[in-house]
Amino acid sequence: MKLIDTHSHLYLEEFDKDINQIIKEAKENHVNKILLPNISSKTTTRMINLCNNFKDIFFPMAGLHPCEVSEENFKFEIDHIAKLISKEKMIAIGEIGIDLYWDQSTLSIQKQAFEKQILIAKQNNLPIVIHNRNSFNETIEIVERLNNSHLSGVFHCFTGSLKEANRIIELENFFLGIGGVLTFKNSGLDKVIENTSLKKIILETDAPYLSPHPFRGKRNVPKYLLIIAEKLAEIKNISLESVIKETTLNANKLFDLSN
Repeated sequence: MKLIDTHSHLYLEEFDKDINQIIKEAKENHVNKILLPNISSKTTTRMINLCNNFKDIFFPMAGLHPCEVSEENFKFEIDHIAKLISKEKMIAIGEIGIDLYWDQSTLSIQKQAFEKQILIAKQNNLPIVIHNRNSFNETIEIVERLNNSHLSGVFHCFTGSLKEANRIIELENFFLGIGGVLTFKNSGLDKVIENTSLKKIILETDAPYLSPHPFRGKRNVPKYLLIIAEKLAEIKNISLESVIKETTLNANKLFDLSN
Protein backbone atom coordinates (compact mmCIF):
# COMPACT_ATOMS: atom_id res chain seq x y z
CA MET A 1 0.00 0.00 0.00
CA LYS A 2 1.40 3.38 -1.03
CA LEU A 3 -0.21 6.68 -0.13
CA ILE A 4 0.62 10.11 -1.57
CA ASP A 5 0.30 13.21 0.59
CA THR A 6 -0.48 15.70 -2.16
CA HIS A 7 -0.21 18.83 0.00
CA SER A 8 2.23 19.35 2.86
CA HIS A 9 4.45 22.23 4.01
CA LEU A 10 7.22 20.21 5.65
CA TYR A 11 9.86 22.80 4.74
CA LEU A 12 8.48 25.18 7.40
CA GLU A 13 10.34 25.79 10.66
CA GLU A 14 7.81 23.73 12.61
CA PHE A 15 9.55 20.61 11.28
CA ASP A 16 13.23 21.59 11.55
CA LYS A 17 13.95 19.60 14.70
CA ASP A 18 12.44 16.23 13.77
CA ILE A 19 12.17 16.02 9.99
CA ASN A 20 13.97 12.65 9.85
CA GLN A 21 11.54 11.14 12.36
CA ILE A 22 8.57 12.60 10.48
CA ILE A 23 9.75 11.00 7.25
CA LYS A 24 10.37 7.67 8.99
CA GLU A 25 6.88 7.65 10.52
CA ALA A 26 5.31 8.67 7.21
CA LYS A 27 6.86 5.69 5.46
CA GLU A 28 5.84 3.38 8.30
CA ASN A 29 2.25 4.53 7.69
CA HIS A 30 2.40 3.85 3.94
CA VAL A 31 3.07 7.47 2.83
CA ASN A 32 5.89 7.21 0.30
CA LYS A 33 5.49 10.49 -1.61
CA ILE A 34 4.93 13.98 -0.19
CA LEU A 35 4.19 16.94 -2.45
CA LEU A 36 5.31 20.40 -1.37
CA PRO A 37 3.33 23.47 -2.50
CA ASN A 38 5.34 26.67 -2.20
CA ILE A 39 4.23 29.85 -0.41
CA SER A 40 6.47 32.54 -1.95
CA SER A 41 10.06 33.29 -2.93
CA LYS A 42 10.82 33.47 0.80
CA THR A 43 10.23 29.74 1.21
CA THR A 44 11.67 28.51 -2.09
CA THR A 45 15.19 27.80 -0.84
CA ARG A 46 13.97 25.80 2.16
CA MET A 47 11.64 23.78 -0.07
CA ILE A 48 14.29 23.03 -2.69
CA ASN A 49 16.85 22.07 -0.06
CA LEU A 50 14.43 19.61 1.54
CA CYS A 51 13.70 18.03 -1.84
CA ASN A 52 17.41 17.73 -2.62
CA ASN A 53 18.11 16.11 0.75
CA PHE A 54 15.29 13.54 0.38
CA LYS A 55 14.82 13.08 -3.36
CA ASP A 56 12.94 9.81 -3.03
CA ILE A 57 9.96 11.27 -1.16
CA PHE A 58 9.60 15.04 -1.72
CA PHE A 59 8.37 16.79 -4.88
CA PRO A 60 8.33 20.62 -5.19
CA MET A 61 5.88 23.11 -6.67
CA ALA A 62 6.27 26.77 -7.66
CA GLY A 63 3.64 29.29 -6.69
CA LEU A 64 2.59 32.42 -4.84
CA HIS A 65 0.09 31.80 -2.04
CA PRO A 66 -2.81 34.30 -2.24
CA CYS A 67 -2.18 35.49 1.33
CA GLU A 68 1.28 36.59 0.20
CA VAL A 69 0.08 38.65 -2.77
CA SER A 70 0.61 42.43 -2.64
CA GLU A 71 0.97 45.30 -5.09
CA GLU A 72 4.61 45.63 -4.05
CA ASN A 73 5.76 42.04 -4.60
CA PHE A 74 3.44 40.95 -7.40
CA LYS A 75 5.73 41.35 -10.43
CA PHE A 76 8.82 40.07 -8.62
CA GLU A 77 7.04 36.93 -7.41
CA ILE A 78 5.59 36.07 -10.82
CA ASP A 79 9.04 36.50 -12.37
CA HIS A 80 10.49 34.31 -9.64
CA ILE A 81 8.07 31.49 -10.51
CA ALA A 82 8.91 31.70 -14.21
CA LYS A 83 12.65 31.55 -13.47
CA LEU A 84 12.22 28.73 -10.97
CA ILE A 85 10.42 26.39 -13.34
CA SER A 86 12.99 27.12 -16.05
CA LYS A 87 15.86 25.79 -13.91
CA GLU A 88 14.22 23.31 -11.48
CA LYS A 89 11.82 20.43 -12.10
CA MET A 90 8.48 21.45 -10.60
CA ILE A 91 5.49 19.11 -10.54
CA ALA A 92 2.84 21.85 -10.36
CA ILE A 93 2.06 25.55 -9.96
CA GLY A 94 0.87 25.94 -6.40
CA GLU A 95 -0.39 26.84 -4.12
CA ILE A 96 -2.26 29.61 -5.86
CA GLY A 97 -5.77 31.04 -5.77
CA ILE A 98 -7.85 33.49 -3.77
CA ASP A 99 -8.23 33.93 -0.01
CA LEU A 100 -10.98 36.22 1.28
CA TYR A 101 -10.81 35.03 4.87
CA TRP A 102 -7.84 37.16 5.95
CA ASP A 103 -7.96 40.17 3.63
CA GLN A 104 -10.66 41.12 1.13
CA SER A 105 -8.98 44.40 0.15
CA THR A 106 -6.44 42.57 -2.07
CA LEU A 107 -9.05 40.72 -4.15
CA SER A 108 -8.19 42.52 -7.38
CA ILE A 109 -4.47 41.80 -7.20
CA GLN A 110 -5.13 38.25 -5.99
CA LYS A 111 -7.21 37.65 -9.12
CA GLN A 112 -4.42 39.02 -11.31
CA ALA A 113 -1.82 36.83 -9.63
CA PHE A 114 -4.06 33.77 -9.93
CA GLU A 115 -4.71 34.32 -13.63
CA LYS A 116 -1.05 34.92 -14.45
CA GLN A 117 -0.03 31.75 -12.65
CA ILE A 118 -2.71 29.74 -14.45
CA LEU A 119 -1.27 30.97 -17.75
CA ILE A 120 2.22 29.92 -16.66
CA ALA A 121 0.84 26.48 -15.81
CA LYS A 122 -0.84 26.13 -19.19
CA GLN A 123 2.28 27.24 -21.04
CA ASN A 124 4.34 24.62 -19.20
CA ASN A 125 1.73 21.83 -19.09
CA LEU A 126 1.70 21.79 -15.30
CA PRO A 127 -1.32 21.23 -13.03
CA ILE A 128 -2.42 23.91 -10.58
CA VAL A 129 -3.02 23.54 -6.85
CA ILE A 130 -5.80 25.90 -5.80
CA HIS A 131 -6.35 27.61 -2.45
CA ASN A 132 -9.89 28.95 -2.16
CA ARG A 133 -10.74 30.00 1.37
CA ASN A 134 -14.07 31.87 1.54
CA SER A 135 -13.71 32.37 -2.22
CA PHE A 136 -15.05 29.35 -4.06
CA ASN A 137 -17.18 31.30 -6.54
CA GLU A 138 -14.50 33.89 -7.28
CA THR A 139 -11.92 31.14 -7.77
CA ILE A 140 -13.85 28.68 -9.91
CA GLU A 141 -15.21 31.42 -12.19
CA ILE A 142 -11.63 32.22 -13.20
CA VAL A 143 -10.79 28.54 -13.70
CA GLU A 144 -13.92 27.97 -15.76
CA ARG A 145 -13.07 30.93 -17.98
CA LEU A 146 -9.48 29.85 -18.56
CA ASN A 147 -10.07 26.09 -18.63
CA ASN A 148 -9.10 24.01 -21.65
CA SER A 149 -7.50 20.65 -22.40
CA HIS A 150 -4.10 21.97 -21.25
CA LEU A 151 -5.32 22.83 -17.75
CA SER A 152 -5.68 20.43 -14.83
CA GLY A 153 -5.45 20.67 -11.09
CA VAL A 154 -6.92 20.23 -7.64
CA PHE A 155 -9.09 22.34 -5.38
CA HIS A 156 -7.00 21.93 -2.25
CA CYS A 157 -8.69 21.47 1.13
CA PHE A 158 -12.13 21.03 -0.38
CA THR A 159 -14.87 21.52 2.23
CA GLY A 160 -17.76 22.65 0.06
CA SER A 161 -21.21 21.42 -0.94
CA LEU A 162 -22.12 18.65 -3.37
CA LYS A 163 -23.11 21.33 -5.87
CA GLU A 164 -19.63 22.84 -5.61
CA ALA A 165 -18.02 19.41 -5.88
CA ASN A 166 -19.94 18.70 -9.06
CA ARG A 167 -18.96 22.08 -10.48
CA ILE A 168 -15.29 21.09 -10.03
CA ILE A 169 -15.89 17.66 -11.55
CA GLU A 170 -17.48 19.29 -14.60
CA LEU A 171 -14.10 20.90 -15.33
CA GLU A 172 -13.04 17.34 -16.34
CA ASN A 173 -9.34 17.46 -15.44
CA PHE A 174 -9.74 18.61 -11.82
CA PHE A 175 -9.82 16.80 -8.49
CA LEU A 176 -10.96 17.44 -4.92
CA GLY A 177 -8.16 17.56 -2.35
CA ILE A 178 -9.52 15.89 0.79
CA GLY A 179 -7.82 16.23 4.17
CA GLY A 180 -8.41 16.21 7.90
CA VAL A 181 -11.72 18.09 7.77
CA LEU A 182 -13.28 14.84 6.51
CA THR A 183 -12.85 13.43 10.03
CA PHE A 184 -14.45 16.41 11.83
CA LYS A 185 -17.74 15.44 13.42
CA ASN A 186 -19.92 18.31 12.19
CA SER A 187 -18.16 19.31 8.97
CA GLY A 188 -20.81 17.75 6.72
CA LEU A 189 -18.06 16.83 4.28
CA ASP A 190 -18.71 13.13 4.78
CA LYS A 191 -22.17 13.46 3.18
CA VAL A 192 -20.69 15.28 0.18
CA ILE A 193 -17.89 12.78 -0.34
CA GLU A 194 -20.31 9.87 0.03
CA ASN A 195 -21.88 11.10 -3.21
CA THR A 196 -18.65 12.00 -5.01
CA SER A 197 -16.76 9.56 -7.23
CA LEU A 198 -13.51 8.23 -5.79
CA LYS A 199 -12.03 8.80 -9.23
CA LYS A 200 -12.09 12.55 -8.49
CA ILE A 201 -10.46 12.49 -5.05
CA ILE A 202 -6.85 12.87 -3.94
CA LEU A 203 -5.66 12.92 -0.34
CA GLU A 204 -3.67 15.54 1.55
CA THR A 205 -2.70 16.62 5.06
CA ASP A 206 -1.85 20.34 4.64
CA ALA A 207 0.71 19.75 7.41
CA PRO A 208 1.26 21.45 9.82
CA TYR A 209 -2.39 22.56 9.61
CA LEU A 210 -5.79 20.84 9.89
CA SER A 211 -4.87 17.66 11.74
CA PRO A 212 -7.57 14.97 11.59
CA HIS A 213 -9.51 13.79 14.60
CA PRO A 214 -8.34 12.81 17.25
CA PHE A 215 -5.33 15.08 16.77
CA ARG A 216 -7.29 18.22 15.86
CA GLY A 217 -5.55 21.36 17.11
CA LYS A 218 -2.12 19.73 17.18
CA ARG A 219 0.63 19.85 14.57
CA ASN A 220 -0.33 17.85 11.50
CA VAL A 221 2.13 15.40 9.95
CA PRO A 222 2.02 13.14 6.86
CA LYS A 223 1.56 9.90 8.83
CA TYR A 224 -1.96 11.10 9.66
CA LEU A 225 -2.88 10.69 6.00
CA LEU A 226 -3.67 7.07 6.82
CA ILE A 227 -6.40 8.26 9.23
CA ILE A 228 -7.99 10.27 6.41
CA ALA A 229 -7.80 7.30 4.04
CA GLU A 230 -9.43 5.07 6.67
CA LYS A 231 -12.25 7.57 7.15
CA LEU A 232 -12.80 7.74 3.40
CA ALA A 233 -12.99 3.95 3.22
CA GLU A 234 -15.56 3.98 6.04
CA ILE A 235 -17.70 6.62 4.30
CA LYS A 236 -17.56 4.81 0.97
CA ASN A 237 -18.02 1.40 2.60
CA ILE A 238 -15.10 -0.01 0.67
CA SER A 239 -11.72 -1.45 1.64
CA LEU A 240 -8.81 0.73 2.71
CA GLU A 241 -6.77 -0.91 -0.04
CA SER A 242 -9.28 0.30 -2.65
CA VAL A 243 -9.09 3.87 -1.35
CA ILE A 244 -5.30 3.86 -1.37
CA LYS A 245 -5.10 2.31 -4.84
CA GLU A 246 -7.55 4.76 -6.43
CA THR A 247 -6.35 7.98 -4.75
CA THR A 248 -2.72 7.11 -5.47
CA LEU A 249 -3.59 6.43 -9.10
CA ASN A 250 -5.35 9.81 -9.27
CA ALA A 251 -2.39 11.67 -7.73
CA ASN A 252 0.13 9.95 -9.99
CA LYS A 253 -2.01 10.86 -13.00
CA LEU A 254 -2.52 14.51 -12.05
CA PHE A 255 1.08 15.24 -11.06
CA ASP A 256 2.78 12.81 -13.48
CA LEU A 257 4.58 10.97 -10.67
CA SER A 258 4.48 7.44 -12.05
CA ASN A 259 8.15 7.40 -13.07
